[in-house]
Amino acid sequence: MPRISLTLVPAVFIAAALAGCSSTKDDPTAKWTPERIYTEARDESSSGAYDKAVPLFEKLEGRAAGTPLAQQAQLEKAYAQYKGGEKVQALATLDRFTKLHPASPAMDYALYLKGLVNFNDNLGMFGWLTRQDLSERDQKAAKDSFESFRELVTRFPDSKYAEDSRQRMQYIVNSLAQYEVHVAKYYYSRGAYVAAIARAQAAIKDYQGVPSVRDAMLILVKSYDALGMTQLRDDAERVLKASYGDNPEQDPNKAQSKSWWKLW
Repeated sequence: MPRISLTLVPAVFIAAALAGCSSTKDDPTAKWTPERIYTEARDESSSGAYDKAVPLFEKLEGRAAGTPLAQQAQLEKAYAQYKGGEKVQALATLDRFTKLHPASPAMDYALYLKGLVNFNDNLGMFGWLTRQDLSERDQKAAKDSFESFRELVTRFPDSKYAEDSRQRMQYIVNSLAQYEVHVAKYYYSRGAYVAAIARAQAAIKDYQGVPSVRDAMLILVKSYDALGMTQLRDDAERVLKASYGDNPEQDPNKAQSKSWWKLW
């Protein structure tokens, strides 16, 4: 077995000591308490410096592992990632939280935040700025958002986030119905009347009671008429008038069509 020269030992210890000093110098939080890290992370997040807040919350997760403070850090990291535009990372953080802490008293907030991350791709509360609508966006995100809100109101009906979640669920349902109507209108404009009928029927069947059903029924009547299917057209028109009056093409709610979030 080769022997280590004793003359090399001091050099090894010196190198190790220097490495330790360098490591401490590179990490300004090395001597911080978990409470200080949390305060600094919150300050960065509150000021909008989410890119600085996230790594601090990550450090806190490690330093305070196994404590409520670590759980808090994980949730606030997810929020900072969400606000910083890191949607995928935020969802991954929330998925990890729900798996690691299924009995956490903050589970309702975790579900609410998960719903927000997927909600309308940042168009919900600020949709008036772009005049865009959720029904023109990614439908999978909308459905994932709905499921998170649904789980929240089912498991935590008295949560302070429950009422807002119910309103967002209603908005999502309305928008998904609108999506079907958008597609039906597209097919109708292209003369693909059979396809238009199929999508209109899907909206009527799957989203009963929402405003877009009226538009779906109008497309149904017009498509049957274009195909010369007079009996089906007349049947659909009778149902339409019975539901929406003798002038169904005029939307009685148009003057009050503001989206719920514009009231905030």
